[in-house]
Amino acid sequence: MTDRQAASHLLRRLTFGPTAAEVDAATRETTDATLDRLLEPPALPATPELGTDPFAADLTREQRMAARQDVRKQTTEATLWWLGRMAAGGATSVAEKLTFFWHGHWATSVQKVRSARLMVAQQQTFRRYGAGDTSPLVRAMLRDPALILWLDGQKNTRKAPNENLARELMELFTLGVGNYTEDDVKAGAKLLTGWKVDRATGRATLAGPRHDATPATLLGTNGVTDVDAYADLLVRNPAHLPFITARLWLRYGSTDQPAPKPAGTRDVTAMLRALVGSAEFAGTRGRLVKQPVEWLVGAMRQLGIKPDAKVGGILRALGQVPFRPPSVGGWPAGNAWLTTSSAQARLKAGQQLVALAPAAAEGLTGGERLDALAHLLVVDVWTDRTRAALTQVKDPRKLLALALATPEYTVH
Repeated sequence: MTDRQAASHLLRRLTFGPTAAEVDAATRETTDATLDRLLEPPALPATPELGTDPFAADLTREQRMAARQDVRKQTTEATLWWLGRMAAGGATSVAEKLTFFWHGHWATSVQKVRSARLMVAQQQTFRRYGAGDTSPLVRAMLRDPALILWLDGQKNTRKAPNENLARELMELFTLGVGNYTEDDVKAGAKLLTGWKVDRATGRATLAGPRHDATPATLLGTNGVTDVDAYADLLVRNPAHLPFITARLWLRYGSTDQPAPKPAGTRDVTAMLRALVGSAEFAGTRGRLVKQPVEWLVGAMRQLGIKPDAKVGGILRALGQVPFRPPSVGGWPAGNAWLTTSSAQARLKAGQQLVALAPAAAEGLTGGERLDALAHLLVVDVWTDRTRAALTQVKDPRKLLALALATPEYTVH
């Protein structure tokens, strides 16, 4: 692998898709310098003004229908704002990709939460804590209003315990299957009783009469009494670091190769640095399928497209919309995005994107057009089969649209 290929591989994984100019810049500096620059957390952004929560008050049936429309409008606004952040480039793109990772990890959907404001607030939690030690992040998520609503935490009371949040917390968010018992689920649910979400303020508070304050025995520890102690037990558990490392590797490394040994730290930035600096990382080139959001935002960046309603429609057709993961398990990975229908969707989406940025195809003519195309889309090399297919296409716009649907662009 050449220095340029190594730089493009690193940038393709850490960002939503680099431009050729960004690869040029990374090639001129050391890998450590590139990582220092890209992993420096940007300032916490101001979020869009979405208005009040439409479901903050008691509503009639007719009012609820209007409220659902308002939530959809607010969610669309929030989605386009987030796509703009993803497409910003540099450290912002890296930070937003990590935010998107946590969004798929602590998968929460606006369809049940019914509040774009709470979803954006959860996103800010990911930005505030997601690049550091996992302990503050887990503590914050146990108080997150959107997650509480999503996993029925507001229904978890002393008199009627609900185990949904406690179970998913250990199985999907912190430890993994087989690293806790059913008794741990029951004890965890008891510790999480009593939380209520105030939609008007966007906050979750602990209602004393609804909370079971009896000390619990959890994960082999007696006398656990509050959510912070619960969070600390989870992140100190021997299963936590391997679990989080494997989840990061799934999205940044490979879906079909084992993750490297954990870095020995709960600091997520340090974990990412260790993963992309590992000997195993170089061998993952061309082995990770782009999720639709990654594919779309990368194409937007390389073609110079700004997010708008048309881009939002393209994303829906591709089957992955921010704020709407299909389940608490998040979105699929790997070959799940390589079906015949998804390939057809990418081809159509590529045509729509090129129509939004016709100037991007300028220069894709003549005998060197495939090299220029690879440079534009940061593709290291075309296979003989793909090169033969692309050579037959003379129209620059059709050529660019087809290239966006090639295996070399879809798998990075």
